Amino acid sequence: MLAVCAGYFMVILDVTAINVAVPVIGRELSASLTGIQWITDGYTLVFAGLLLTGGALGDRLGNRRVFCVGVAVFTLASAACALATSAPLLVAARLVEGLGAALIVPGSLALLQQAYPGTAARSRAFGLWGSMAGIAAAAGPLLGGLLVSTLGWRWVFLVNLPVGAACLVLTLRHVTRSPRRADRALDWPAQCAVMATAALLTAALNEAGRRGWSDPAVLAGLGLAVLAAAAFAVRERLARSPVLPPSLLRSRAMSGGAVIGLLFNFGFYGMVFTASLEFQHQRHFSALGTGVALFPAVAMTMFASVLSGRLTRRTGDRPLVISGMLLAALGLTGWAAAGTDPAYSLLVAPMMAAGFGTSFALTGSTATVMGAAPAAYAGAASALFNTTRQIGSATGVALGGSLLATATDYTTGLRVSMAVGALAYLTAAGLAWLCVPAVPKKPLTA
Repeated sequence: MLAVCAGYFMVILDVTAINVAVPVIGRELSASLTGIQWITDGYTLVFAGLLLTGGALGDRLGNRRVFCVGVAVFTLASAACALATSAPLLVAARLVEGLGAALIVPGSLALLQQAYPGTAARSRAFGLWGSMAGIAAAAGPLLGGLLVSTLGWRWVFLVNLPVGAACLVLTLRHVTRSPRRADRALDWPAQCAVMATAALLTAALNEAGRRGWSDPAVLAGLGLAVLAAAAFAVRERLARSPVLPPSLLRSRAMSGGAVIGLLFNFGFYGMVFTASLEFQHQRHFSALGTGVALFPAVAMTMFASVLSGRLTRRTGDRPLVISGMLLAALGLTGWAAAGTDPAYSLLVAPMMAAGFGTSFALTGSTATVMGAAPAAYAGAASALFNTTRQIGSATGVALGGSLLATATDYTTGLRVSMAVGALAYLTAAGLAWLCVPAVPKKPLTA
C-alpha cells in the first residue's frame, strides 16, 4: 500500500504544488497567461493522452514493471523541470513528466486491485489511495508556497526526487510481480485518437483566451477534437483487440463512472487554478499566502476518501457519490453568488464544500469503474477512469483561464468559471443516480 501510494502521492503533489508556483514561474521566465496555462496543462495533456497506453502496457508487460518505469521517468523529468531556463524548456520537461505519470497511475490502481481482491478490502484500499491523494493535494499548495517563498520555484520539482527514489525502492522490495499478458496487443490507432482528442481539446480551450472563442483556429480545434473522439469510438467497435472490450464500454457503471470522474476533476481543478490566480493577481497574496488560502479546499480531501471508504460498506457507493457531488456544487454556487469582491472569510465554506465533496465521491466512483472490469483489464479500466479525470482537469484549467482572459472584467470571469464548475458537479450527481450501482456488483467478463 505504501509503495503504490507513494507514486500516486508524487503525481498529485506535483499537480497541486504547481498551481501556486506558476504565477512566480511566469514572471521569472517571462511567460504569458497562455504560457502559464501550458506549463500546467502541457503535463496534464500528455498525462491524459497516454493513460490508456500506460494501462495497456501494464496489462501486457506487467503492472509492477511499467509502474517502476513510470516512477523513474517522472523523477528524472522533475529534475529537468528544476533545471529549465526558459518557459519552452519547462513545458517540454513537463510533457515528459506527464509521460511518467501516465505510466504510474494506471499501475497504482491495478496493483491495489491485485493485492486486495475482496470487495470490502478493495474499497478500504481505494479509500486509502484516495486519502493519499488528499494528503498530497493538501500539502501541495502549502509546500509549494513555502518552497517558492524561501528556496525558489525550482524546489517544487526537486522535492519529487527523494519521493521517487523511495517509491522505487519500496516497490521493488515489497510489491509482488504482476502477471504478463503477452496476448494483449496495443491498439495504436485508438491510442493516437485519444491523444489527439486530449491535445486538440486542451489546445483549443487554452488558445481561446488569447484568440477569442470565435477564432477559426479555436473552432477548428474543437471540431477536430470531436472527430478524434468519434474516431476512437469507431475504432473500438472494429478493432480485433480493443483497448477495452465493447461489452465493458457499454457497461453503464464503467462508462458512467468515467464521465463522473471527468466532471468532478473539471470542477475541482478549474476552481483551484482560477482561485490561485485570484488570490495572487487580484488580492496580491504571496505564493505561501495563496497556499494557506487554498488550504480549506484541499485539506478536506485528506479524510473524505477514507470516510467514504468506510461508509460504503453500509450505504453502497451511489449515495456517497451523489451527496459528494451535490455538496461540491453547493460550494461553487456559493462562491459564484458571494458577490463581486467578497471577503476571504466568505469563501472558506465554499472551498471546504468543494474539496470535501470531490474527495468524498472519489472512492465510490473508483470502486464503480474498477468493479466493472475483470482482472485481465484492470490496468485498462484504471487508465480509462484516470484518462477522463485528467481530461477533466485539463479542460477545467484551460476553460477557467480562458474565461478569465475573455470576460469583461476579472471578477466576472471568475464567477462564471465557478458557476460552470457547479453545473459540472450537478451533472455528475445526475449521472451517479443513473450509473453507480446501489450495491457492489461482480465484475463483467471480457
